[in-house]
Amino acid sequence: MILFPAIDLKNGQCVRLKLGDMAQATVFNDDPAAQAKSFEDQGFAWLHLVDLNGAFEGRPVNAAAVEAILHAVKLPVQLGGGIRNLGQIETWLVKGIRRVILGTAALRDPALVRQACRLFPGRVAVGIDARGGRVAVEGWAETSDLTVIDLAGRFADAGVAAIIFTDIERDGILASLNIESTLELARVVPIPVIASGGLASMDDIHRLLQPDCRILEGAISGRALYDGRIDVTEALRLFQEAP
Repeated sequence: MILFPAIDLKNGQCVRLKLGDMAQATVFNDDPAAQAKSFEDQGFAWLHLVDLNGAFEGRPVNAAAVEAILHAVKLPVQLGGGIRNLGQIETWLVKGIRRVILGTAALRDPALVRQACRLFPGRVAVGIDARGGRVAVEGWAETSDLTVIDLAGRFADAGVAAIIFTDIERDGILASLNIESTLELARVVPIPVIASGGLASMDDIHRLLQPDCRILEGAISGRALYDGRIDVTEALRLFQEAP
């Protein structure tokens, strides 16, 4: 079980949004690289980065901040937001990103996901963000008619390294993870699933350690970490000792 600290990038700053609304952004650090180094020093094993501007604009926007993070830490980093073509995927992997996350592209261009998985095995994840059980794309600005399970099923045999499932209606407001829907997804696809959206406290950490959650690869935490609602040392110890 991996606990992924989230660094969401908006205009070069480390922020957290409420419910995916760019107008409701709280700035937590003006220096994302320093924030990344802090997470590394605390003992985290991975970093989860999102280029929020990129997700809305459909192209990488916070590249300078991402590159500064890559130079600042030795941790493996996964990155999503605005990655929509093979050239962008390859560029980020060459620069040192361990795993790219395709979200909008997974819905709009599933062939790209399959091609990328063939060319870069183990280094392509799919981000599935949902509002009311339906997949949302373009920085969560548009909600499709496709269900989470339907979209995930399209990539069951594609070689996707992981699915990052986010419940938008819980994201950034400390409403607790949607464990039920996350486990429902994990049970029907042969792809490791990472829980995201709403992780609020040590209660969520303890819930993730229950036997039914052992099928998950891990969970992403943002605001709860920045607000000090999670005892990082204890959470990492529990995750590391989990069977």
